[in-house]
Amino acid sequence: MRILVTGGAGFIGSHIVDRLIRDGHVVAVVDNLSSGRQANVHSDATLHVCDIRSARLADIVATCRPEAVVHVAAQAAVARSVIDPVFDASVNLLGTLTLLEACRRVGVRRAVYTSTGGAAYGDTDVLPTPEDHPTRATSPYGVSKVSAERYLEVWADLTGGRAISLRLANVYGPRQNPHGEAGVVAIFTHRLLGGEPCTINGDGEQTRDYVYVDDVAEAAVRALGSEAVGVFNIATGLETTVNELYRRLARLAQIDRAPVHGPAKPGEQRRSVLDAGRAKAVLGWTPTTALDEGLASTLAHFKGRV
Repeated sequence: MRILVTGGAGFIGSHIVDRLIRDGHVVAVVDNLSSGRQANVHSDATLHVCDIRSARLADIVATCRPEAVVHVAAQAAVARSVIDPVFDASVNLLGTLTLLEACRRVGVRRAVYTSTGGAAYGDTDVLPTPEDHPTRATSPYGVSKVSAERYLEVWADLTGGRAISLRLANVYGPRQNPHGEAGVVAIFTHRLLGGEPCTINGDGEQTRDYVYVDDVAEAAVRALGSEAVGVFNIATGLETTVNELYRRLARLAQIDRAPVHGPAKPGEQRRSVLDAGRAKAVLGWTPTTALDEGLASTLAHFKGRV
């Protein structure tokens, strides 16, 4: 199958590309390299350096003529979305619409979109949180990602295509950027191996659902091959506190150093864990990577790069 992956030079996108290539697909990548790296792109994939908001995207899609699209490219920093919600919407909404219109013109009939879990639901009374729970996004980022899900559904209705949105839990693993507003696993790993102190916001008892990036790539592959449509949580269903996460990483790194506790982030979500039962029932997907196994692989990747 010919497949286009947006954001395929980034953390999650590059792992999806690797898996698709391994499965024998012909893969084209669109990435503006603002956060992705050319070195992440599989040598058998074709890289097109382009912003998804650019008018050039239509020509690239027309040249590639993909049969399916995996849309990963996004403005993914919650803090930036708060500071500059217009930029966030320009990428996550207008960029998505530019892509969908290009897909409509060449007759793409299958789209898989990587959305957000925790930022979509916000703090909830139901844990683990299922897909039918109301979305209560508390940031422009969460709003734009959930809004893009609706645009995909409308695109599918109007074109006769099929669209599936994967609401991802907290993804971690090799290639994640440890700088800026990266995932806490990458930040802690980088700082532990570099001999720098790790700061935990607040008391550290806030929880997250950590899902390994290879399991996310498997979910994307299953979504592509499925007739399913709609929204699916991709998660482990297990809560881990930030304190526990740090203890596990420090133990695996064989480093005996206590973290530093800083002030709590205003408005930070206290608990986040998703119910992935629908993905198991419909897609046949379950996560297979235990947390310690995934953390060890992440540490191995970062060693020598710090």
